[in-house]
Amino acid sequence: MNIDGKARRTIWLEEGGRSIGVIDQTQLPYHFTTRSITGLDGAAEAISTMVVRGAPLIGVTGAYGLMLALQGDPSDGSLAAAFEQLNATRPTAVNLRWALERVRAKVAGLPPAERAEAAKAEAGAIAEEDVAMCASIGEHGLQVFQQLAAARPAERQGQPLNVLTHCNAGWLATVDWGTALAPIYKAHRAGLNIHVWVDETRPRNQGASLTAFELGREGVPHTVIVDNAGGHLMQHGQVDAVIVGTDRTTRTGDVCNKIGTYLKALAAHDNGVPFYVALPASTIDWTIGDGVAEIPIEARSSQEVTHIQGRISSGSAAGQLATVQLTPDGSAGFNPAFDVTPARLVSALITERGVAAASEEGLKGLYGDA
Repeated sequence: MNIDGKARRTIWLEEGGRSIGVIDQTQLPYHFTTRSITGLDGAAEAISTMVVRGAPLIGVTGAYGLMLALQGDPSDGSLAAAFEQLNATRPTAVNLRWALERVRAKVAGLPPAERAEAAKAEAGAIAEEDVAMCASIGEHGLQVFQQLAAARPAERQGQPLNVLTHCNAGWLATVDWGTALAPIYKAHRAGLNIHVWVDETRPRNQGASLTAFELGREGVPHTVIVDNAGGHLMQHGQVDAVIVGTDRTTRTGDVCNKIGTYLKALAAHDNGVPFYVALPASTIDWTIGDGVAEIPIEARSSQEVTHIQGRISSGSAAGQLATVQLTPDGSAGFNPAFDVTPARLVSALITERGVAAASEEGLKGLYGDA
């Protein structure tokens, strides 16, 4: 995607593959900076602290983290320890485990001397497949948006198609294009008049900080709203569709996404607004049938709730980033990072293979070979 007119991806090889480069997402939207990761610990730290985030990008980073670990020590013990360390960094997103298992399976039977190079090749393949899958999700989602725009009454033809998002499921959450934002980018580039309502997405504000940053760089019209404004907008006919990503999707079509997604789905259902979920195959967990009961929900630091980061706007420290406390001293905070939206509230799943009903039958119709 475009950053100041230059096409960028979110992760890349450096030094011939002896290190990887990533965008430091903790500094956005105020500072666009990159970071070099040179070893296993650096990869694990980047995932756990959300320097990189988003299920697909976490998976690719984990795959390259195994590569870095094997460059230092290609033994069986090193492979097993690196796998466990990386897999423990973010428990909810299934892409991480999927990518780690894929690299481990590729290298386990090889002589130690060949493992690092094989891991490099497999991680690179995962990255390229992610780009292709997200681009395809964008094409299928574009068709959905075009159909929605064409079906509107005559008096609304030519007006913007208003799409609401939650969290960040754009190119910053993947290697390129994104999942939920890919159809929006494709629509904008195809000339469809589209406007995006951007949920701020407390407590880490990925919508206000990351989605708004992306859309602005691409020139997509957008407006940032507080998380609780979505239902009001739907009641007043100002939302034509909701589209979100997912960190884990059950075989029955339940979707686990950033906390607050479930409430958006309830509001959409109550107001007859279509609620779409965009995802690649790597996000489907075929072993789980009941998302509410079986998906582990990561609980992050309560400080993300009690404090907030922003840029100082005036005075001698203007332009610097600062963290300020929002709550009274002594007030506890609780910070579940995700919630589960039952399949019954999902209008359709938009995948790289097409659009499916949010059900086991729907998914198997697209992924009968899975």
